Amino acid sequence: MAFNSQIEWTQSTWNPITGCTKISPGCKHCYAERISLRLQAMGQPNYVNGFRLTLHPHAVEIPLHWKKPQIIFVNSMSDLFQEDVPLDFIQTIFHVMARADWHCFQILTKRSERLLEVNPVLPWMSHIWMGVSVENMDYSFRIDHLRETQAPIKFLSLEPLLGPLPNLDLQGIDWVIVGGESGAGARPMNPSWVEDIRDQCRSAGVPFFFKQWGGVRKKNNGRELDGRTWDEMPTLPPSMLKAGNYAYA
Repeated sequence: MAFNSQIEWTQSTWNPITGCTKISPGCKHCYAERISLRLQAMGQPNYVNGFRLTLHPHAVEIPLHWKKPQIIFVNSMSDLFQEDVPLDFIQTIFHVMARADWHCFQILTKRSERLLEVNPVLPWMSHIWMGVSVENMDYSFRIDHLRETQAPIKFLSLEPLLGPLPNLDLQGIDWVIVGGESGAGARPMNPSWVEDIRDQCRSAGVPFFFKQWGGVRKKNNGRELDGRTWDEMPTLPPSMLKAGNYAYA
């Protein structure tokens, strides 16, 4: 769990689940796997199993104890909708999010089929945002699955962007994040892919967030596109705005 997350589009992370399995090309150089194995080597108790799927019941209620409103990325080190995560554990996490309505929760998955399957039995609320990762056109079907859910805010994480995504159907989509791959072995991202997605978002009136160019040394490449940063995002939920006392950078 971390305040002041280095992920540009959130503030804090909460990991009641750690570990995952790779299911598509975007997983090849998974940052969570690298971090998990490093934490395992350091003896961090939550990572005794390395990157194997592990549930952490002791961490489930942590957001209820964070009194200052936060934008929280749920399971930054895993995927909530993995096939081996019990449905009742997913529901428990959702019920905690529902209770902690002074926060805004962001969930991201590549398992859009399971998301759609369990969608009817989840307590969706305005402060629970749901996203899918799409790295190239072969996985654009995840957007269709997301669109069929009852999530009040639906967003796309096009990261790592591994190919062009022309003619995106952004109907019902509330936010788009784009980013290049970073770290050892990072695959390149063509600027024209990013510019095209940005232009599609502007035409559709969808907030656009450009996270990074990526690369082996991502800080050297920065995150400016056409001479500026793009940090657009949806309006925060009324409960969080009412609570106040937060800052989003």
